[in-house]
Amino acid sequence: MNEESNGPARTVTGRVKWFDPTKGFGFVVAEDGGPDILLHANVLRNFGQSSVADSALVEIVVQQTDRGMQAIQVVNIAPPDPDQPISLPDLAEADAEDVSNIPLEPARVKWFDKDKGFGFANIFGSADDIFVHIEVLRRSGLADLQPGEAICIRAIMGPRGRMALRVSPWECAVTESRQ
Repeated sequence: MNEESNGPARTVTGRVKWFDPTKGFGFVVAEDGGPDILLHANVLRNFGQSSVADSALVEIVVQQTDRGMQAIQVVNIAPPDPDQPISLPDLAEADAEDVSNIPLEPARVKWFDKDKGFGFANIFGSADDIFVHIEVLRRSGLADLQPGEAICIRAIMGPRGRMALRVSPWECAVTESRQ
């Protein structure tokens, strides 16, 4: 990302067209139109996330470069359609307000397989696994998790053990603890 800047930075709101953590980039479509905006993994990591879900609403600072419009900073990410009901039977009864009252717990990703659609994380200080489903991840605004990645989880006890209802970047625990 050593391209020359051709214009002033400005803040744009748009939706993630796609993002591939393996390739290390994706594109955002601005709400006010214009060319697709490159979102590089390094810019996303500076925000504290390693991925972002397709269709997530993002607020980004962009700048025109020799290679086109590029995001240079992520300001905010909102999950796609957070009001849609969860189709997982174990989580169907979860109410958005109830979920927000569950404390955030610091965790580390044990493993996550996007192709299988699930993985597990561990709360710091506990060896107990917490199940993380891809649909919960997407509703949280994320597309993938990397082994060892630090995250925050809101979890409930399900019929087969603890399950994540919401997954957030690590920095959310710091922000919430200050409020």
